[in-house]
Amino acid sequence: MIFKHIPVLLNEVLKLLCIKPEGIYIDCTVGEGGHAEAILNVIHPKGFLIGIDCDKSVLEITERRLEKFAGSFKLVHNNFLNITDICSRLNIKAIDGIIFDVGMSSYQIDNPERGFSFSKNGPLDMRMDRSSILTAQSLINNLSCDELAEIFFKYGEERYSRRIASRIVAERNKKPIQTTSDLVTIIKKAIPLRRYRIHPGTRIFQSLRIAVNNELEDLSAAITYGFGLLKKEGRMCIMSFHSLEDRIAKNKFREFKINEQAKIIYKKPLTPTKEELDKNIRSRSAKLRVIEKK
Repeated sequence: MIFKHIPVLLNEVLKLLCIKPEGIYIDCTVGEGGHAEAILNVIHPKGFLIGIDCDKSVLEITERRLEKFAGSFKLVHNNFLNITDICSRLNIKAIDGIIFDVGMSSYQIDNPERGFSFSKNGPLDMRMDRSSILTAQSLINNLSCDELAEIFFKYGEERYSRRIASRIVAERNKKPIQTTSDLVTIIKKAIPLRRYRIHPGTRIFQSLRIAVNNELEDLSAAITYGFGLLKKEGRMCIMSFHSLEDRIAKNKFREFKINEQAKIIYKKPLTPTKEELDKNIRSRSAKLRVIEKK
């Protein structure tokens, strides 16, 4: 299967990172390498880039994409939560810029075997790091009704969280829920579809993905660790695709500002232009926030 990756808000990221040819940068969610490639076009051969991703299979694709910049980058299979240790092992004490492009990559969404998409039938997996144990299937088939409802409401802001959780428990008592199609069918039976302007599986799949990968807690901590690595006047860009992620970025940036550690570059997040939306509809929910360390 061929996957086409289009980096979101690329021009804005390149401009706002204020990239120096000799600088050191970290792409904490390197994915298929779109942003990393653009940064390396500026800093190779004088600078250096670290690309982190917990999905080992996507790093193999990225390695090939970036091979022309050999010597100017290092790809690391790890959780960005461990960014301090990663830099320590590479003998890097401070960096000029850092980017978090939070969410799923096209590679993950378009591969039905990963189980991230409600529009493609596949196993209920949803692990970013396939070496980890916890899957969406294990959550769906083992958590109590109350626990499922809490995940759906907390991480998906789903108004029918309890109704959907109750239906899941009833259906799994008949047989295990194993595929994305199984789950979508149950969700559609549990709720009044006429009240949904988006696909009824959107919030449930989002919430399960976040729970499986501990995304929000890891992001909050990683922002703090990453900020600590920035040099004076170094910049951090955070691109998010739903309100929960954006809220974390907004609150952490406000905390740094209140403590007089940084200045916020734009009060409101940047969003894609009409031209970008015409080329890449998946960019429609993207929000970019930028902060500069004092």
